[in-house]
Amino acid sequence: MTSFQLLLVAGTHGNEINAPWLFDQWNKKPSLINTNDLKIKKVIGNPIARKDCKRYVDRDLNRSFSPELLMNSEIKDLEASRARELIRDYGPIGTNPCQLVIDFHSTTACMGSSIVVYGSRSYDLAIASLIQKRLQLPIYLHEGDNSQKGFLVESWPCGFVVEIGPVPQGLVHNKIVNQTLLILETCINEISSVINRQAIFPKQLIVHRYLQNIDFPKDSLGIPNAFIHSAIQDKDWTTINADTPLFVNLEGDIFRLSEYSNENQVVPVFINEAAYSEKNIAMILTKKEALDFDLSWGKELYELVSI
Repeated sequence: MTSFQLLLVAGTHGNEINAPWLFDQWNKKPSLINTNDLKIKKVIGNPIARKDCKRYVDRDLNRSFSPELLMNSEIKDLEASRARELIRDYGPIGTNPCQLVIDFHSTTACMGSSIVVYGSRSYDLAIASLIQKRLQLPIYLHEGDNSQKGFLVESWPCGFVVEIGPVPQGLVHNKIVNQTLLILETCINEISSVINRQAIFPKQLIVHRYLQNIDFPKDSLGIPNAFIHSAIQDKDWTTINADTPLFVNLEGDIFRLSEYSNENQVVPVFINEAAYSEKNIAMILTKKEALDFDLSWGKELYELVSI
């Protein structure tokens, strides 16, 4: 019998409360979700930040899994310590080792439901392809951004983030809870199909590959002096071209894509995400690509769940 365990994380950011609320209900009534006999560990990523309904206490937990922080025990702030604790308890060689992690988030951007994959690990692409095939979710492939690193799921052999929005921070919303539940159940079913050797992988998966971060126009004091143009506000996942306006100020001055990128066509995501203002990100530009499914991805995923 396989020793494979699935780790489910909610509340990595303490003010993203829909998935943690769902976990609470699931803990009260275990029959709420059919686990298909999977061995599952579920945790609240940042319980102290959740209690205070704030994104984090000392630093962003979802940027606290870099080797520099994990290996430096002298850094004792809350999130760095919590990252080491999660690795110690549920990491691949931890007390309760898990091989695959799903990290549930919500966003204030008009992203709908999507999957975020970090880098191009074969395991991640294989499992994400199954979820996309079932639910037609867009996949954001985040790689090559040196300013954003240390993500939770990167510390496990296989893992991805689920993003659902739009929803204000600190608000439980019926649509977001139900979308979280649907994706959670689908993930469990697809992982079970892999364990039972019944998974049917697609011939292709569609990804939106990271290109660059775009910041708001700012004045000499570093204060934004323009806002997202109405042409793209709430238009995440929509292809735009060089002439598309990104920002406008109160004088009517327009800042177009061509001022920020040499690409003729891009797809912006996380447009006006509230949590990203502190990271100087007004939106993220991506390129839509179709990847042929590599049969070795499925083979390696089968081997992972057979551990």
